[in-house]
Amino acid sequence: MSEIPAKATGSEDPSDGARTEAAGDAAADVRRGATGGSALSSSGSFSGAGRHDIGFGSDEAPPYDAMWQSSPPGSIYDYIKVASFSIGPDGLVDQWSLRAEQLFGIPAEHAVGMDPIEAFIDSDLREQGQRKMAEILDGREWTGVVPFRVPETVDGEGGREGLAEVYVMPTRTEEGEKAAVCIVVDVRTLRSIETDLAASQAIFGQSPFGFLLIDPDLRVRRANMRFASLFGGTPDDHRGMGVSDYLPRPEAERVTATLRRVLETGDSITDMHVTGFLPGSDERRHWSINLYRVHSGSGRPIGIAWLGTDITARRAAAREAAAARRNLALLNEAGARIGNSLDLETTARELLDVVVPGFCDLATVDLYQGLLAGDETPPGLADGSAELRRVAFASAVSDAPLPGSGDPVPVGAVHHFSFNSLCADALRTARTQSIPPEEGGLVQSTLAVPMVAHDTVVGLAQFARTKGSEPFGDRDRDLAVELAARAAVCIDNARLYRREHERALILQRSLLPPGDPVASGLDIACRYLPGNSSADRPSEVGGDWFDVIELPGHRTALVVGDVMGRGLRAAVAMGELRSAVRTLALLDLEPAEVLSALDEIARGLGAPGGVQQATRAARRPREADLSEVYLATCVYAVYDSVTRRCTFANAGHLPPVLVEPGEDALMLDVPPGMPLGVGGEPFEEVEVELPEGALLALYTDGLVESRDHPLDEGLQAFVGALTDPTLPLEDVCDHVLNTLDSHHGEDDIALLMARVQGLPADSVGDWTLPREPRSVGKAREYARGQLLTWDLEPLVDTTELLVSELVTNALRYGEGDIRLRLLLDRTLVCEVWDSGLVQPRRRRARDTDEGGRGLQLVGLLSAAWGSRRTPRGKTVWFELPLPDGETGPTDPAEALLSLF
Repeated sequence: MSEIPAKATGSEDPSDGARTEAAGDAAADVRRGATGGSALSSSGSFSGAGRHDIGFGSDEAPPYDAMWQSSPPGSIYDYIKVASFSIGPDGLVDQWSLRAEQLFGIPAEHAVGMDPIEAFIDSDLREQGQRKMAEILDGREWTGVVPFRVPETVDGEGGREGLAEVYVMPTRTEEGEKAAVCIVVDVRTLRSIETDLAASQAIFGQSPFGFLLIDPDLRVRRANMRFASLFGGTPDDHRGMGVSDYLPRPEAERVTATLRRVLETGDSITDMHVTGFLPGSDERRHWSINLYRVHSGSGRPIGIAWLGTDITARRAAAREAAAARRNLALLNEAGARIGNSLDLETTARELLDVVVPGFCDLATVDLYQGLLAGDETPPGLADGSAELRRVAFASAVSDAPLPGSGDPVPVGAVHHFSFNSLCADALRTARTQSIPPEEGGLVQSTLAVPMVAHDTVVGLAQFARTKGSEPFGDRDRDLAVELAARAAVCIDNARLYRREHERALILQRSLLPPGDPVASGLDIACRYLPGNSSADRPSEVGGDWFDVIELPGHRTALVVGDVMGRGLRAAVAMGELRSAVRTLALLDLEPAEVLSALDEIARGLGAPGGVQQATRAARRPREADLSEVYLATCVYAVYDSVTRRCTFANAGHLPPVLVEPGEDALMLDVPPGMPLGVGGEPFEEVEVELPEGALLALYTDGLVESRDHPLDEGLQAFVGALTDPTLPLEDVCDHVLNTLDSHHGEDDIALLMARVQGLPADSVGDWTLPREPRSVGKAREYARGQLLTWDLEPLVDTTELLVSELVTNALRYGEGDIRLRLLLDRTLVCEVWDSGLVQPRRRRARDTDEGGRGLQLVGLLSAAWGSRRTPRGKTVWFELPLPDGETGPTDPAEALLSLF
């Protein structure tokens, strides 16, 4: 009459344990039935009902294993709480199952013999409960929901309240007495299951994502409406379909392998990207798939949950964002790498280094030939077919020509585009053109982008992508225009800089001595290298200069200087100082006096009022404005070819280097002094006798100093390079420049080298005359005799006349003994020395004057004349050119008549 009681076993599955325990409890029931309370009659009725439910006919016995086997895991009894107990004829509990123990928490030894109404029903409902119990024992079935309270046991447990759905079935004992079997279900657990099922159904059915439940055979067990709306049909139409029914074969095989791995290992898969097509569409779609294994209540795997999201738009947005980031990175790289050099060709190559292969596979840059030649305005803007030079080419695949360009054009070649070509149209209209690919060619997409800077087209850049690469789109077109524009601005800046640099260089070279300087008693060689002559990075012109100035008496002034700073400002300052040096040298001042005067001039260059204003300002205490200060270093040397003595004065410059025959080179100990423009300090002179054949070198710091070579190392290297002074001077200069690091291009280089070749003794006539009238005649005799010795008879008359005038002036206005000296070199020089300090002054005599025409006569008959101070007086000199056989000297008679 009662259920088969349960007995706990070691099974992990609750349902399996319940069924196993039921078999054990059946034996217990048989034992209890023998003592009163048997269930055999109910067992017979229960058995018949079981055969009907299982499906076997009444005449055939079910197989033993089919009738008593354990149901597979996942039964409903794994989720709901169902218990049973029986009530005897006395209304007391006479049997109590293990499930009842689990549901009510009361063991069988306490429950058997209890009145269920008194034990579980509240006091206010007990009267109604007793009536229901009487009806049940009277043979009536009853089903209802009953609130219950678990009574407290001896050990203090219980008192818990609950709600149970009870199904009471009347039974009879063996003695025929009426009893009942009660089946109890925990209503709260049942309602929780209902809520969970409803929530699961809502989530599955209302999810905006594609939801699939895949069985262990990797077939669709269930699909939601969202999935069916994408792939067509109803959710039931997808039942039993496999992955290969939705995805292409390679993708389906990959997903199937992933599903098997999830089913076997239980590892979840998150954000797996799957690619496929929707039915009736050729558009490639992308999905993000999440997979996880689903288990039954007993923990047995029953399938895989598939949650898919369409990420096609997100992928497209990600590609757009990636392209935007790539373009931005390319622009940043272009900004960092393009324009680092102020050279047109280098800038074009920098553009191609950026775009190949990051943006395209092939690229070229063509610039107008006129632009490279230095024309003010690039030609060819009217028809776009003017001459261009290919200055750069880059390829990541091969040297294949670009479409529409005809034969390949090598780098450096001059060419032009035909008038009707798209490239010419791009140049003509300043608009980007897309060039169609050639049949069978390697290139599939080409952009011809004009390079425009300040509304001027300077050239054309072509970018090409080969087959296999993505063709150019609108975004790529905009990026190409931006890259070309940036490069065009840099190229235009380089063009402007090149123009200004060339102008400054022309100015600077115009301020230097033209050709090879010539000096008496010296063999001269010089070199000047501007700062960018040997460097990849152009720099501004500097203020380095040198000069060779011929002085009276076959003397020569050697000058080397360096204005601090660069650019036109330094070049102009250098020109002013060089002009001042030449002017001061013609005054025949001593080297220290020349540098002192130059110092005043340099201080006046930065003052609006000139030298005097700068001198006054220097006396007032104020902070110096460094932007207006002109500083320069200079070494000034005067060489006398007769005595072979050289006098040096130095204003903060590097020391001269002397190489005597058979000796090592050495740096002369010349006090450096302060740079020009500082002021306040005198300059010292040093006189050195130079042996015949000695080599003298003057230079600027650009020759011996650079970032990689300190000054001391450069000086030692320079001294070490001057090993053989007997070589031709031109070879010595080339050897020095090739030996030293003269190609750094950081500063200008000026090098002046002179080999000593003193005036021979037989080219000098020197006499001392007493201070008496007879000395005039003696002077004419000495002059005539010396000129005849030199075979200069055509100059005898003129020389006698001029010597007579100068000696006469020395007798009348000078002091002390008179010295007459004749020097023969490239010209004839006559000098008259005396101890007087008064300098002769030329004046114009009136028609009625009897004298005052001597110096006028000297000026008429000589090529040049003048006077200079000496340590012990003065020297008056004149110079006559040597006869060349074509033109003779001026006739003295005609010169005399011209004075009247």
